[in-house]
Amino acid sequence: MVLHPKAKVRVAGQEVTFCCKASGTPVPKKYHWYHNGTLLERRVHRYGSRLVLRGLAPEQAGTYHCKASTEAGAIKSAPAQLTVLAQGQQSCKPEPEPSLVELPSECPQDAAGSRYYNVGRCPPAPCAGNPANQSGCGADAGRCCGVRRMEMREIPCAGSLLPVKVVAECGCGPCAQPRVLVQGRVTAADTGEPLRFGQIFLGGRKVGFTGYKGSFTIEVPPDTQRLVARFVDRQQRFVDAVKVLPFNRRGGAVYQEVKMLRKKEPVDLDSSRSNAIPLGEASGREPVGELVLPPGAFLRPSGEVFRGTVKASVTFLDPRDMATASAASSDLSFTDAEGEIVPLRTYGMFAVDFREGETGAALQTGPVEVRMDAGQVRMPEHLQKMKLWSLNPETGLWEDEGVLRPAGGSRGKREERTFLVGNLEIRERRLFNLDVPEDRRCFVKVRAYSNEKFNPYEQLEGVVISLINLEPQPGYPANPRAWGRFDSVVTGPNGACLPAFCDGQRPDAYSAYVTATLGGEELEAVASSPKLNPNTVGVSQPYLGKLGYRRLDHDDPDLKKTAFQINVAKPDPNNVDETNGPIYPYRSLEECEEAPVSANHLRFYRVEVDKYEYNVVPFKESDLTSWTGDYLSWWPNPQEFRACFIKVQIEGPQEYMVRSRNVGGSHPRTRGQLYGLRDTRSVRDTLLENTSGACVEFKCSGMLFDQSLVDRTLVSIVPQGSCRRTAINSLLREYLSRHPPVAENNHTAAFTMLAPVDPLGHNYGIYTVTDQNPRLAKEIAIGRCFDGTSDGFSREMKADAGTAVTFTCQERPAGRESFFQRLLTAPAEA
Repeated sequence: MVLHPKAKVRVAGQEVTFCCKASGTPVPKKYHWYHNGTLLERRVHRYGSRLVLRGLAPEQAGTYHCKASTEAGAIKSAPAQLTVLAQGQQSCKPEPEPSLVELPSECPQDAAGSRYYNVGRCPPAPCAGNPANQSGCGADAGRCCGVRRMEMREIPCAGSLLPVKVVAECGCGPCAQPRVLVQGRVTAADTGEPLRFGQIFLGGRKVGFTGYKGSFTIEVPPDTQRLVARFVDRQQRFVDAVKVLPFNRRGGAVYQEVKMLRKKEPVDLDSSRSNAIPLGEASGREPVGELVLPPGAFLRPSGEVFRGTVKASVTFLDPRDMATASAASSDLSFTDAEGEIVPLRTYGMFAVDFREGETGAALQTGPVEVRMDAGQVRMPEHLQKMKLWSLNPETGLWEDEGVLRPAGGSRGKREERTFLVGNLEIRERRLFNLDVPEDRRCFVKVRAYSNEKFNPYEQLEGVVISLINLEPQPGYPANPRAWGRFDSVVTGPNGACLPAFCDGQRPDAYSAYVTATLGGEELEAVASSPKLNPNTVGVSQPYLGKLGYRRLDHDDPDLKKTAFQINVAKPDPNNVDETNGPIYPYRSLEECEEAPVSANHLRFYRVEVDKYEYNVVPFKESDLTSWTGDYLSWWPNPQEFRACFIKVQIEGPQEYMVRSRNVGGSHPRTRGQLYGLRDTRSVRDTLLENTSGACVEFKCSGMLFDQSLVDRTLVSIVPQGSCRRTAINSLLREYLSRHPPVAENNHTAAFTMLAPVDPLGHNYGIYTVTDQNPRLAKEIAIGRCFDGTSDGFSREMKADAGTAVTFTCQERPAGRESFFQRLLTAPAEA
């Protein structure tokens, strides 16, 4: 499907056009349209690939999708939502929805004991299209609900007034158009070496190369429903990796680690003899099967039979090895006869590379035999359904190559075995798969949070949740025998729903292994030992017991805390305890996606070192559409986010909170006005006694949102405690003196500067990173700052490397306030 219908908003009485287009051989000419899953009559609506609805009535609202078909198969489009408003009804209500931000710790709590303040938000819903251009196929000329007017308020906090801008009115305006990106790194699954300058293809089109360290950035084309990327090693050391990459439709970058499978060393075969190559004989296991090549099977591309020595490399990806799941290609899906994309369960994949022994020219094969050991299939019903598939590298979908049928046979002197046997011809370099279609499917609801408090309004968007389906060993549900498939989904404002195989009869028939990453950083799962707390896990008893929730370190505290395993027990519709998540039947995807935060769900959270952020103009970094153009916006450009950090070394017996206070410095519109605050706790250096370091974010200098004039941010760095400034980086001091005006530094308990406009680097103790994703920019900058280099990355603090300013802190006498405390209680005097 190359063109999907787009979501539309109309007023009753207007008209709407939906379009779709499929490609294939032969060219698809037959299209069917469906409204809420029901086929629309062609006679009434006279549609082809385009559906026109005139004089819309409210009951015509809902989802529309098309299906294209030929004798070769069928494919469905993604659904498009049609909203029909009554005459005079507003699609964008002027009153903002509630949205809470946390105030600094020195601000008093309200009567209910909360330090959260409602700043309001406008939901980014589409507005009704212009009646003048309603006949087009594309999305409506982007008009969305957004902020029309903001008001400044002042909140009394510790003897001073804290400014905050709140949304006063919403209205229709141009939609935000954030760029949608997928970034990441491509490395070898076995050694971790980067794929240097590998080719990247989207469909059949080459879109770029990986970098020297294997890094890549892909801009997701508009209207993409499924992003299929193929990574090719030009030196042919690795099997091509075809990946279905998750992305965040709301904009920004999602980070992915891509693993490539190293090709097996080639063996020499005599093309005039029969040859058998085992599949999956590694690490002392019985092979899953074998590839049998009869005499004269090798062909040149012209069809001529090749006679001579063949260099044959057959690489098998064995799902009995848990470590191989990350290197598997595609998302193990195929298109069924109805055109729906549905999942497969793998028993192994293999890639073949046959070349002429002397010239190295690629060879094809005539009919060859694939034999699979039936003893490796533990689920008896799978024996009747086992098929051979090949991967289409452009669509990322598996295509049926034929059924595997039972046949007797022996392996030399070994005992008699039953094999599943199928035939195929190898015409192009494809990946092949031994799979069964699996129809016992469910969805698992997972949410990610910014901390362990699990506040509903502190959920993280843009987190990649990955689920690997495991098949347990008979009698050992906690010890999986093999993985069967995997899926990755990006969290939105209401979490994520991940497809998984499930079973209603035996809760432990399938289990799932779940992880979460944000910008390459692994999030932590909720603990399952020493005591399992249903309120923290997010699932009530007795269903939680049936799911058998276990974090990875359940039995061994040395294991990582970043994954959990559950039994995917299909919910019993007659048991009220199992009708509220976190597992949903496959037909209940909408219920899963729209489930309230109070419904059962599984959780991940960020382990934050003590950290606090306050912006005068509220902005949710996980939702780029929440950006507001304002002179006091922390990030002035929603297309590009520049993160700036300063490294502070602290000599003292504890870890200390360090605050950056960021005020307009040189711009006439913002001079003296607060942009925001950042608090960060210093982290001990394990190699230095009584020394810690803090990487503190500050607002970068540069153009403000109108892009007409630069502001040099006035930044004050203040450690909490009885501290005095003892050193300033000499290069930084010299730079600041050469770029006036110079901020006064007449208080020894703080460091103040008009922030540099240039991205200076570790020699100055300043770390600057620009990215399309604010979170990723900050993560990279913090990694460099911890390491004290301009291109490294560390999670261990090296407090004396690449620092900008040093403070010496001591325990102060009882009853005496620190400068930090005085700043909070009497700011004018301080």
